[in-house]
Amino acid sequence: MRAMHELVKGIYKENPVFRIVLGLCPTLATSTSVENGIGMGAAATFVLLGSNIVIAALRKVIPGRVRIPCFILIIASFVTVVELVMGAYLPELSKALGIFIPLIVVNCIIMARAEAFAAKNGIWVSILDAIGMGIGFTLALLLIGTIREVLGGGTFFGYMVFGPNYQPVLIMLLAPGGFITIALLLGFFNLLDEKMKKKTEPARNSKG
Repeated sequence: MRAMHELVKGIYKENPVFRIVLGLCPTLATSTSVENGIGMGAAATFVLLGSNIVIAALRKVIPGRVRIPCFILIIASFVTVVELVMGAYLPELSKALGIFIPLIVVNCIIMARAEAFAAKNGIWVSILDAIGMGIGFTLALLLIGTIREVLGGGTFFGYMVFGPNYQPVLIMLLAPGGFITIALLLGFFNLLDEKMKKKTEPARNSKG
């Protein structure tokens, strides 16, 4: 049961973007298209998985006073791998994501999972935590990127959706459009949570 909980919690209940509200800077910057969102999500997931494994394995060895610098060094090593691989095999995506790939080093999602979870748990559950959080982050970027690309460019994965007569809502590709999209989605998920709580409360009361 715990393994399943650690795997799925990041998808919705503790989604890093919509529930915990972390990593908004790269989310805003890289969610202008579906392709960029998936690329950023995959890169962050790889770094999250690798750093969680190493930190969980070394958690009893790393001195508490220097744990943050050690975490950053471990995370930076995996970010370097991602940056080099992406630059070699996906140069266009690497150019589109730009500085936000190296900035994964200081992504608060990665650091939060290292400090709050991997440093306190074993390797197996840390792997599940990383996969779940990575999937949740990627799905959030995919959803935001879809809305912004479709409305802002009239395309999905570069393919036309509405035809040549569509007038793009260009603000959706700018920072204000990102804020508006995230705000509306946060409001939607908060409303969804409230409705779910109202449905479960009568059931709990009846059992009591």
